[in-house]
Amino acid sequence: MRVLLDECVPEGFRALLPDLRVVTAREAGLAGRKNGALLAAAEGRFDVLVTVDQSIPWQQDVAAFELAVIVLRARSNSLLSLGPLVPDLLRTLSFIGPGQVIRLGA
Repeated sequence: MRVLLDECVPEGFRALLPDLRVVTAREAGLAGRKNGALLAAAEGRFDVLVTVDQSIPWQQDVAAFELAVIVLRARSNSLLSLGPLVPDLLRTLSFIGPGQVIRLGA
């Protein structure tokens, strides 16, 4: 599973996912790309985009992309707030497929 962390997810979040191939948007050369451009550039290179951007599912037709999106919902985008979502994220990665959007958290 090739996972792309959106810029709005702290880079340190990848340390909570040690058994996955996780790349940050900055490392992938995708920093600064907005929603549609980010999805298009990530398609084919990654299997899933992990973001805290709540607007992506409403602004983009994710079903049109060969990429899944997981939206993390927490009090903030700090590691402290996002960390408790890791077990659900790992479980979701085991079944999510291209074009799907799944929201995790409060």
